[in-house]
Amino acid sequence: MRTLPPLRPLRGWALPPCRAFALGALLGLGCGDDTPPNTTRATASDLDFGELDQVVDDFIQERGLEGASLAIVQRERGIVKVSGYGAFAPDRVFLIASASKILSAGVLARLADEGLLDLDAPLGDAVGAAWGDGKSTLRVAQLLSNSSGMPGLFDAPAYPPYLCQFAIRGSLSSCGQALYQANDAERVVPPDTEFHYGGAQWQLAGAVAEQASGRSWRELISDTYVEPCGAQSLGYTNPFAASGGRGYPADFEGDPSRLDATDNPNIEGGAYVNVGDYAKVLALHLSAGRCGDAAVLTEASVERMQRDRIADVYGGTTNEPALAGYGFGWWIDREHTGIVADPGLYGAVPWIDNARRYAAFIALEASSDEGLALWARAKPAIDQVFDALAQ
Repeated sequence: MRTLPPLRPLRGWALPPCRAFALGALLGLGCGDDTPPNTTRATASDLDFGELDQVVDDFIQERGLEGASLAIVQRERGIVKVSGYGAFAPDRVFLIASASKILSAGVLARLADEGLLDLDAPLGDAVGAAWGDGKSTLRVAQLLSNSSGMPGLFDAPAYPPYLCQFAIRGSLSSCGQALYQANDAERVVPPDTEFHYGGAQWQLAGAVAEQASGRSWRELISDTYVEPCGAQSLGYTNPFAASGGRGYPADFEGDPSRLDATDNPNIEGGAYVNVGDYAKVLALHLSAGRCGDAAVLTEASVERMQRDRIADVYGGTTNEPALAGYGFGWWIDREHTGIVADPGLYGAVPWIDNARRYAAFIALEASSDEGLALWARAKPAIDQVFDALAQ
């Protein structure tokens, strides 16, 4: 395997260092052909993840990390592996930063499936006259694809009109209204013309979800994932006020009771969860939106989240050649069909390899540098297990 070149220092609050994504094509993150493997079912003993386990153990030793956790899902058989490494148990709860985005986007997609929200209609239709004119012509689809024209985290992580997105105090609704009415004309560009990653557009989307549904974000997460999927460890907080976005909060220690209570969870980067419960969400993305017998999302919504909206709508691209496309929360590999990912600031990396019919989630308490580096080593080891199964 090729050696990782130096990664670019992190910028921003809740997102990975995007230049590091350019390593993906070189490191085999999308290295197979696009032919789906056959659907032959096998027993768990047919899946030998010994090499993967050695890769992860070696990595945490080399990097001096306390531990890691990992889960793998196969389309037909569901969750096939949930493991802890080093000092971390398989059920350790992690703050996952930007790996929250597909969770958040799924909440809004479900509201659309239920007819409570039109992702392509003006926001004014969803929030009504009470919020004033503001950003009434924007669409939720533009917010979730980082294409609203609002400044993102690379542009202005501490942009004064948008600071409520990082505040523990206040509510998501009040923050959303402030963002909707913000005096930001000097920094906003026309929607669906440029890709600007992350930031307040996601907080606004969460507030719109509350307004359209009449439910709190906590209730929406429960309705979408906790109850139908059994993802009991999943919740949201706003971790960036305490940490300043500079590193993993050292006093969390996998214990959600240590988190400050808030009615203003950070929508793009505030989720916490263990890898097994996150794997349940990945399973629904592999199975046309179903958690077991429960239909959580429609197949059309799952497909839309992974569709390259910025290419389809305005010929846009991210600033990452290896993951140049973007859907709703998913970075998309345009060179290798069916590979999407959603890496986060603290080293959490979920991805789907649709061609090989699996998804996986790595969680660390480190940095996006370490998460991307471990992804680059772990994915080939997982790929070969499913390539062998297909043969």
